[in-house]
Amino acid sequence: MPAAEWNALVGADDPFMEHAFLAALESSGSVGARAGAVPRFVLARDNTRLVGAVPLYLKTNSYGEFIFDWGWANAAHRSGIRYYPKLVAAVPFTPATGQRILVARDEASGGADNGADDIAGRLLEGVREVATQERASSIHVLFCTESELPWLVAAGLTPRLSMQFHWHNRPAPPYRDFEDYLGAFKSRHRKQVRHERAVAAGHGLGFETRTGTEMTDLDWSAARAFYEANAAKHGGMEYLTPEFFEIIRATYAHRVVATLAYRGDTPVAGTFNFEKGRHVYGRYWGCQAEYSMLHFELCYHRLIERAIARQATRFEAGAQGEHKLKRGLVPSYTHSAHWVAHAGLASAVNDFVVAEADAVRAEVTALSAESPFHAPAAGAAAPPDDAPPRVG
Repeated sequence: MPAAEWNALVGADDPFMEHAFLAALESSGSVGARAGAVPRFVLARDNTRLVGAVPLYLKTNSYGEFIFDWGWANAAHRSGIRYYPKLVAAVPFTPATGQRILVARDEASGGADNGADDIAGRLLEGVREVATQERASSIHVLFCTESELPWLVAAGLTPRLSMQFHWHNRPAPPYRDFEDYLGAFKSRHRKQVRHERAVAAGHGLGFETRTGTEMTDLDWSAARAFYEANAAKHGGMEYLTPEFFEIIRATYAHRVVATLAYRGDTPVAGTFNFEKGRHVYGRYWGCQAEYSMLHFELCYHRLIERAIARQATRFEAGAQGEHKLKRGLVPSYTHSAHWVAHAGLASAVNDFVVAEADAVRAEVTALSAESPFHAPAAGAAAPPDDAPPRVG
């Protein structure tokens, strides 16, 4: 499929849904039979024009999803219910919010009367057809936007509420610089961040924030090595193959931004991130040696500086991590939706997500009380009016 045709469906702030990123996952072997994630994309055309799409994968495991369903899979196994393969609509290995039901922007911009609902409905019918053809046990739409939930509920999927920590710019006026940003902090939290930055600066390292097109051969080699070292350190899986970094450099470097620390000319720690439009997304971190406070400096403080300089509205730093709160990333709701074929398992999943949503709201309330800001931060999660609806 021509890249321009696909990219015409993609939002202005989403780097992960673009053709080059998804193609790099496939052509590098990061996605495919080896990873247990085989592309089964669903497309909608009006004559020859592409008007909608769903990035869909047939999966034989639950790795790299970050909306966890291991408990569901284990319950199915104990009950003698086959759980794999399943269908997942997501960007593989990427816990970042974005459209999963892609609809041509001229269709989506005018509301329900212009065909967007019809296109979304037909796409989701196509997803159900793929589930039938592949004998998939279930369908999972991960890190979708809240605006897509009505389409998903209408198609019979059950919404699920989750939470991450996101940074949001001040809406009016946006922060001028990092010091202006710290001015919104309570005094003790402001002192803590300044202390962290002073400790990181005291190691005698050089710091650079570079786009992918500015990164040197040594920088790119280090980025891959940091990714591999961090996975090994934490016993994690290396979802991305070495070829992924080579392909991204060749095809998608303009969306990459890295924060790097150097001892002389040698990179000793760094992050590998993506940005597009008004959003910045933190992805991978690694280091050759441990330096106090360096993780906070490269993973949060310098990327927030980058976001402020670009007048970005949001910085997502990935899954989990309550330590992000003290650096100004606040609890923010994330969304997914699920359909399970087996009636008994579907009933149990429905009960679980309703109870889980209550727990997520309670967690957000407790964490918000620990916010470093004088006033509630822009974009912080506000409790939804109702629990996710049951679909049975």
